[in-house]
Amino acid sequence: MQDLTHRLGQFIRAHREQLPAPNCSAGKRRTPGLRREELAQAAGISTTLVTWLEQGRHQTASPVTLARLAQALQLNKAERGTLFELAEKRDPYINDVLESEVPATISALVEQFSGPCYILDARWNAKCWNSPAEQLFLGWLDSKDSEHNLLRYTFLSAKAKQLITNWSSRAQRLIAEFRVDFNRIANDGKAQQLIEELCEQSPLFKECWHQQNVSYRDGGKRYFTHPTLGECCFEQTTLLIASAPQIKLVCLTLIT
Repeated sequence: MQDLTHRLGQFIRAHREQLPAPNCSAGKRRTPGLRREELAQAAGISTTLVTWLEQGRHQTASPVTLARLAQALQLNKAERGTLFELAEKRDPYINDVLESEVPATISALVEQFSGPCYILDARWNAKCWNSPAEQLFLGWLDSKDSEHNLLRYTFLSAKAKQLITNWSSRAQRLIAEFRVDFNRIANDGKAQQLIEELCEQSPLFKECWHQQNVSYRDGGKRYFTHPTLGECCFEQTTLLIASAPQIKLVCLTLIT
């Protein structure tokens, strides 16, 4: 089985050979696409480094170098993500992805769902939601808050403590689930600021955050005590979007 360094080298070479040769190039070419020195020049790195990467040598490239390679190779989002995964590095320009808008086709799914449904970004800000979600989450999705952050709502809103049954245990679970996403965007300034603010304003959040618990956002039953809906239970399903992996589609189905 090939290790990641050899798979990375094959990936870079394959995409280099798919690029058209420069118009100014001269001489007969033995292989299609760009030469290694041409890719190196386009990426602003040395030809030696490109050679070592393609040959699968244990030469690590910095995240900035990989970003230059991704641009020079004209990679799309999925290809760029694969490049960094094979190199076992984080994309230094992940913030550009975090600020991107939710695709209209995904937003449309929220409105079509009959139960409460909303979309969270990587910082757990609600980007869009439907009317049932606004009706259920009092003090969060019915508010005029510009960010509609789920963590701020859960830990700092008195309405959240009244609405969410077994609030303390659910809130602690939420921290462990968020840490999975935070570890992917730990260099994001806004995410760091969010954690600092919550640690200052919520003793429970601070205590649980420093425990370093991590858990996937699994589905399951969610219980609420609503002033008009009464005691209610929903089955929660969280879906990841292949074309926009930085967001989550959260759907709640009423259990009768």
